[in-house]
Amino acid sequence: MFLKPNPVIKLLVPLTAGILIQWYGRLPVSVSITLLTMAVALLFFIQGSGHFFRLKHSQWQGVAILAAMGALGMLLVWLKDIRHDPHWVGYAGDQDQTLLVSLKEPLIRKQRSYKAEASLEYRTSGSQKQVVRGSIIIYFKKDSLNARLKAGDRLLFRKKLQEIRNAGNPGGFDYKRYALFNGITHQVYLTAADYKQLSGNDLPAYKRILLRIQRYVLAAIQANISRQKEQGLAEAMLIGYKDDLDKNLLQSYTNTGVVHVIAVSGMHLTYLYFIINLLLRPLLAQKKTRWLHAFLVLLILWTFALLAGAQASIVRAAVMFTFITLGKQISRNASIYNILGAAAFCQLCYNPFSLWDVGFQLSYAAVLSIVVFYKPIYDLLFIKNAMLNEVWKLTAVSIAAQIITTPLCIYYFHQFPVYFLLNNLVVVPASTAVLVGTLILVLLSPLKACAAVWGDILEAVIWWLNSFIESVERFPMALWAGISVNVVQVILLFIIMAGLAAWLMRKLHAGLWMAGASLVLFLLFRSYSFFEAAHQQKLVIYNAGRSTAIDFIAGRRVQFFGDESLLQDPSLYNFILAPSRVMHRVSPARRLAGVIKKKHFIQFYKKKIVWVDTAFVAVPQERPVQADLIILSGNPRIYISNLAKHILPGIIVIDASVPAWKANYWKKDCADLKIPCHDVATQGAFVMSLH
Repeated sequence: MFLKPNPVIKLLVPLTAGILIQWYGRLPVSVSITLLTMAVALLFFIQGSGHFFRLKHSQWQGVAILAAMGALGMLLVWLKDIRHDPHWVGYAGDQDQTLLVSLKEPLIRKQRSYKAEASLEYRTSGSQKQVVRGSIIIYFKKDSLNARLKAGDRLLFRKKLQEIRNAGNPGGFDYKRYALFNGITHQVYLTAADYKQLSGNDLPAYKRILLRIQRYVLAAIQANISRQKEQGLAEAMLIGYKDDLDKNLLQSYTNTGVVHVIAVSGMHLTYLYFIINLLLRPLLAQKKTRWLHAFLVLLILWTFALLAGAQASIVRAAVMFTFITLGKQISRNASIYNILGAAAFCQLCYNPFSLWDVGFQLSYAAVLSIVVFYKPIYDLLFIKNAMLNEVWKLTAVSIAAQIITTPLCIYYFHQFPVYFLLNNLVVVPASTAVLVGTLILVLLSPLKACAAVWGDILEAVIWWLNSFIESVERFPMALWAGISVNVVQVILLFIIMAGLAAWLMRKLHAGLWMAGASLVLFLLFRSYSFFEAAHQQKLVIYNAGRSTAIDFIAGRRVQFFGDESLLQDPSLYNFILAPSRVMHRVSPARRLAGVIKKKHFIQFYKKKIVWVDTAFVAVPQERPVQADLIILSGNPRIYISNLAKHILPGIIVIDASVPAWKANYWKKDCADLKIPCHDVATQGAFVMSLH
């Protein structure tokens, strides 16, 4: 049996189930505490009984362990949720208060501001001073004063916090949940006049050391690599610093399926692990220094992991190598499945919300995929030539890693890089050379002449690597984009893979039947989703910042009205419009047969829509015009009461381009006139289905 030699998997499954049950079930904490207490009590009772009784009722011991792990997962989720802390900042409401915060990170340059995460310490209201907990995002207006702020600085300000909200667009990223999982629930915008910087710096000593190392590494790279594109890539690959990374270059690496070489991941830590082991091998010669070897290896690995931002994938690798290193010290070589399970178990105990982290999922999926499929794929061919055999090994690893990660990549990123195999064969060795070369550059940085020469060589290699990626991106059909699958379809794909793996490796015919049945279900779900898409008729008014964005959807085609810059700016398009269009399976059309626009009046099949913007002029009518929908955009000088004399709407939608102060006035007028109103900026996108 698979579970017998891998006992940690037995604990990981119920722990994961408990995490999911608590998050989606929102159960009271008393449920998890009661279940955990009962399970532990049952375990103690069974262990305290006689040997015969334990053997006779051994199944209850297993049930108790499973229940305890499930309850532990539930309890961990409840405890990790900052909203359950009695001192959470959200309990303060809108009361007038002064907040004391400490910056947790250096300022990050944005287009119009600086951004930093800060932890809350105290709040004062009148003469009362209270402890407050939680983290917030602070956006600073760009000026020379703000630029001098650094991690650990303490700030005092009196300004109302804004709760973090999602844009609410169809298919959009759930940023509110992502922030909550990191303990962040509010944000605020500050100018230099809004805050006072207090004396002192309370950054922990280990973080100061890490920041000094980071600054030293960045200075070494920036001094010896002149081109910004190549400089940004070297910084990102070595220590995960992405502030200087070119956005278009990052998109190119993503589109070609090799973005994993940019993100500091388990691959980077693997290289570092083998380099450290090689350098410290003499310490293994004597028994007295074996533990020093383990200590130094783990110290360097975890320092690097923390320096790189402690992303889920690199923490996974660090935990795995920790278990491997400690296992070697006690002469134990555990199963790779057990090590993987133990690493996941530890990460989830530390932060159960890692379960929703895309990096966490992809990291474990890639390693598991390689462990399961690499050998069967490699054994398909026998190659005598040593060099060709190494190429085949890399090919087998690339194919194996892609198998289990592909459903996740399609689900989250809605695309598949067609030339992933070619890209990995070239990019993985080249990126390894860049990674090692950048590390050597940092070590050579005190020798300025040597570092300058080495920097020029390294810059040329990175330039070639970037050029290769950008060239492949332009290959015909390089990217299969716009793929949409739901959670059920992803689960079916995993069942298909599991069934095929069981059939290929264990010769279990039941696995083949399971894979076949799941494939039929997958195709049925896919067919039904395409049928639905072909018959849909929808209007979507997006929450697009300060812009107007409206999609008219008919079948699998969409016509856009609004700010054309949203179509021309890739970052805006990918953030606002693309997720909805992928979800609805539509492609752009210049004109739809069901959409007729005459000035401010739009006929969308049987729906009558009036679009009121700054150019709108009401035409007196004998009778008010009936309209299913009025869209208010920009800053027109109108009153809802006057507008209602000319047009009788079913609902009024205020789009995101309307100033907040005017939107509030209009919402009040709508409430007084008892006209249904939807404010896109605060309530999210407005979606109207014609069926």
